[in-house]
Amino acid sequence: MAFTGPLEDQIAIRALNDSYCDAVFRRDAADWGSNWAQDAHWHLMGQQVEGRDAIVALWEGAMTNFTFVAFFAQMGALSVDGDQAQGTVYTHEILENADGSISRPVGRYDDRYRRIDGQWRFQERNYNFLKG
Repeated sequence: MAFTGPLEDQIAIRALNDSYCDAVFRRDAADWGSNWAQDAHWHLMGQQVEGRDAIVALWEGAMTNFTFVAFFAQMGALSVDGDQAQGTVYTHEILENADGSISRPVGRYDDRYRRIDGQWRFQERNYNFLKG
């Protein structure tokens, strides 16, 4: 897939991913949720969640399991076509569990993005655990 499409859109989608990471670090559910389309889909390790509200609720619940979360992402590929785009994002997390243990999962998101009212949003995120 590589990187194709208008550079302005590529930059905006990269900023969307950066905003997502920043909101995770700050544990800000409102900001994190604002990155998703209202009718988004999140496929997360066997779970399929539909709709922004349900996605945010799942994330908020998951975040209670950790005393600290660091979330880093690297865009691997991106293809923009009008108001739709698809991409691959690699992730590395550092998770401190309630018992003090640390895990460092590495994963990959296969994403679909949609421009809504001039703003890029996650339409669908498919997470694949790679190692950790």
